[in-house]
Amino acid sequence: MDLAAEYNNRALVPEHPAIIARWQQDAQAWREATHHEPDIAYGARPRNRLDFFPASGRGPIVLFIHGGYWRSLDKAHFSHVARGPNAHGLDVAVAGYTLCPEVGVLDIIDELRQCCLFLHQRYGRPLLVAGHSAGGHLAAAMAATDWQAYGQPTGLIKAGLSISGLFDLRPLMATPINDDLRLSAATALAVSPLLWPMPNRLNFDSWVGALESREFLRQARSLAAAWQGLGLSCGYAELEQANHFTIGDRLCQPDHTITRRLAALAGES
Repeated sequence: MDLAAEYNNRALVPEHPAIIARWQQDAQAWREATHHEPDIAYGARPRNRLDFFPASGRGPIVLFIHGGYWRSLDKAHFSHVARGPNAHGLDVAVAGYTLCPEVGVLDIIDELRQCCLFLHQRYGRPLLVAGHSAGGHLAAAMAATDWQAYGQPTGLIKAGLSISGLFDLRPLMATPINDDLRLSAATALAVSPLLWPMPNRLNFDSWVGALESREFLRQARSLAAAWQGLGLSCGYAELEQANHFTIGDRLCQPDHTITRRLAALAGES
């Protein structure tokens, strides 16, 4: 297997520049169209900022974490993902984080933990974590964090949904992506939520585009199988006619299956 090719989504989807440009346009349009709180600091680093898009002020807050292989893009590309959950009455926080190689993946996990703690302490409500690609990995890491070790209730994270996430980062050591991630055998194990114990009892979905690479399909299935084996409700779904980038367009659509599933997870106990 050519792992470098399997994990090179930009080569697999040549039209990705137009898709990312559309994300930026849609994100800016949503920021201009709706009331929101921009650039709320949750940590000390410059990218430790989130944009908060309120809807009802009730229920769990959706924390959306963007992708970009932990080394590119930012929250401003993804403001529009709040549109779908907002239509279901869900408040949404779209978070940024420091990118590799300035920091390592473990540092990014720690930053998002800080973001979760900040949101919980500020609003006093549980979180529903969601993310695309690297953001799906980070959403799973938040779901699998032992929050009691941080003095928080196990129910801090109510549920989660990953879109095209990666959960075992060891294969990335054999790809050029690791030039920026700088994973060693030890750190790859430490940042792979697939390999962690799962201290929390929650619902978590793993979605992936049916047109994605074999490795992305395997990664999404592996998390669902592993967490089901641990007794969790962990759904798996392949979205027809969606590749790694077009699947990222779906959450902003109020009536799309992914958005309806996110709303259902928010309402489940």
